[in-house]
Amino acid sequence: MKIAHIEFPERPVFLAPMEDVTDVGFRLLCRQFGADMVYTEFISSDALIRDVKKTKRKIFFGEEERPIGIQIYGSDPDAMVEAAKICEEADPDLIDINFGCPVRKIAGKGAGSGMMRTPDVMLEITEKVVKAVKKPVTVKTRLGWDDNSKIIVRLAEQLQDCGIAALTLHGRTRAQMYKGEADWSLIGAVKNNPRMHIPIIGNGDVTTPEITRQRFEETGVDAVMIGRGSIGQPWIFRDVKHFLKTGEHLPKESFGWYLDVLKKQVQESVERLDEVRGILHMRRHIAATPLFKGIPDFKATRIAMLKAATLSELFAIMDAVENVVFFPVEA
Repeated sequence: MKIAHIEFPERPVFLAPMEDVTDVGFRLLCRQFGADMVYTEFISSDALIRDVKKTKRKIFFGEEERPIGIQIYGSDPDAMVEAAKICEEADPDLIDINFGCPVRKIAGKGAGSGMMRTPDVMLEITEKVVKAVKKPVTVKTRLGWDDNSKIIVRLAEQLQDCGIAALTLHGRTRAQMYKGEADWSLIGAVKNNPRMHIPIIGNGDVTTPEITRQRFEETGVDAVMIGRGSIGQPWIFRDVKHFLKTGEHLPKESFGWYLDVLKKQVQESVERLDEVRGILHMRRHIAATPLFKGIPDFKATRIAMLKAATLSELFAIMDAVENVVFFPVEA
């Protein structure tokens, strides 16, 4: 499978762009575990062209992260064009336009999935960005605004006509946010539309190797994108890729092995930010990881981990959990 000039192996698996999640440390881990493509956190076009330092830092990445896409969002066509040009200077492999974010502060202002209510503006932005940069441009969007306006089959054709190199579809409407089940039938309808010739990437509720294979087989999508299913378990890409290749699950590693991966991620976050901000940033991953699922009477320990203010305190709690797992107290 190819997106413009970028070649991927059979049935590639991508890391979805996620705000406050897909920073450089997490992207690198996911790449090391087999993610075939990663993306930056989404970047506000308005903030980028105003040269906001915190926003501008998000466009930078390391060579070892390639292939990588920089994702931008906004509602003003001219601002999106200028932002795309700034991103192009950072030399990503592609530029992705976010027309899918459902959160109120984004969609409510007409950006992200708010564009589903103004598809003409969405198409104007897409066409202008494609013409303004030499890098491949891709789009990530949803099925529609709500159940009464699932416009994606026709809209996908129109986006393709704008010159995009690939299209990623999240199988929900904006109204659904992240609730209910993702509807992959419409993703399949877009992929199997004979008028579509660009790669279609499916996204939504991909949390296991089995689900990943099922999505490929049932819809024929060119790639599958994993989002929330990777938070707290970057090793999911290794597990998925092995299962897709062999039809078998990788043997489970020791509890300590998985714990060391999370510790490595925490350490990198602290080194990049500082102790306070680095630990605060990692709380979402620690809260989401399935590693601690099923440990009896774990609630108090989880709260303690999420309240830990220093690296030594957090690691001490983690080490104590490992000791309990390996040396359970006998009744």
